[in-house]
Amino acid sequence: QVQLVESGGGLVQAGGSLRLSCAASGRIFRLNAMGWYRQAPGKQRELVARIISGGSTNYADSVKGRFTISRDNAKNTVYLQMNSLKPEDTAVYYCNTNVVTVVGTEYEYWGQGTQVTVSS
Repeated sequence: QVQLVESGGGLVQAGGSLRLSCAASGRIFRLNAMGWYRQAPGKQRELVARIISGGSTNYADSVKGRFTISRDNAKNTVYLQMNSLKPEDTAVYYCNTNVVTVVGTEYEYWGQGTQVTVSS
């Protein structure tokens, strides 16, 4: 089993910053892609940012230039630095990762979600 523990959400004023963290633990041989998704009330879950094991990243157009995703492979942790936050960034943010086991099987895991609220 693998657990993803997220932290760093909260309430911030527009223009402010937050940093989300997601630490993976358990039966992990290797983590492939790690990412952050978000879901606002009444909307579908959407990709915010993703980083593969080699370090390449991709971002949703709505966050390019404001958010930065990074990872620490030694700590099995992914981060999301969010700057210049806007009210439309308000959502529950979910960590996502693909875990490779010792025998080579790959599984997808999700965190429990952390609330980010941006006030205007």
